[in-house]
Amino acid sequence: MPLREESTRAVERVERPTLSVVVPIYNEEEVIEILHSRLLQVLSPSVAAFEIIFVNDGSSDRSAELLDAICLSDVRFRALHFSRNFGHQAAVTAGLHAVRGDCAVVIDADLQDPPELVLVMLEKWREGYEVVYAQRVARQGEGIFKRGAASLFYTLLGSVSEIDIPRDTGDFCLMDRRVVDLLNALPERNRFLRGLRAWLGFKQIAVPFERPPRFAGQTKYPLTRMIALATDAVFALSKAPLRIATYLGLATSLVSFILGVVFIIERLTRDSGIARGWASTIVIVLFLGGIQLICIGVIGEFIGRIYDEVKGRPLYIVARSTGLE
Repeated sequence: MPLREESTRAVERVERPTLSVVVPIYNEEEVIEILHSRLLQVLSPSVAAFEIIFVNDGSSDRSAELLDAICLSDVRFRALHFSRNFGHQAAVTAGLHAVRGDCAVVIDADLQDPPELVLVMLEKWREGYEVVYAQRVARQGEGIFKRGAASLFYTLLGSVSEIDIPRDTGDFCLMDRRVVDLLNALPERNRFLRGLRAWLGFKQIAVPFERPPRFAGQTKYPLTRMIALATDAVFALSKAPLRIATYLGLATSLVSFILGVVFIIERLTRDSGIARGWASTIVIVLFLGGIQLICIGVIGEFIGRIYDEVKGRPLYIVARSTGLE
């Protein structure tokens, strides 16, 4: 077969992939080559037509250089390079905007999401499931604090969320083309993708797995980012913080009224000086002030998110791409 004809047919296969894989990248130069190798080992023998879309989220190391080399050597690999770091959720969103496959998988680059599990997800998709998400049954290489924080997060989220979000699930999942299109059509900026995925519904199933330790490098989710993600999740999927603020206001009003009655009765029945009630007055004032500040903070968080939506700025900016028009 002539080389030109073979190359043309390879391009045609890439133009109509069955599977698209989205991989967000942020300073992952230590794992990119082994990730590339693992993806090829898993997908090449089993999936006739696939594409891999790397999203470089403003990396400052050699990640961009390594990704370009991979994409230029294999037309099945493509890359988007952000103008700066926009965050993991924005990177996943950009990748989903670019996919063309009949289904799409979102997977982390650090190999804590095993590429081999993608084949299991594909089997479930062929059985008719439109969302197949990976569910962690064990977390290797994570300390007690991080496991405890994750457990607390899912407990809190489950108690306040208006939809059922499975515990111990991340963004590692497979979604049918129809689900991807609907997810891409959602206009909100403060995105919590696993929550939006659950909100969309459709036929979903879990694939349990033991999460291995990170292959190399450092986690890109320190405590501050974990707190920010948890905040996004709670405020994006629930109005519970506003209700809690209302309940706190009602409760403090009731307590204040009861204390007022008690103080009036004490003043009329006992000889208590002004100095004696000074400490209790300060405590009550500080308590009410704290409740008011909490409620103002909750309202401010929602107003800030409304402000983000109204501004209408793009969720991310692509500086350049490799292998993608």
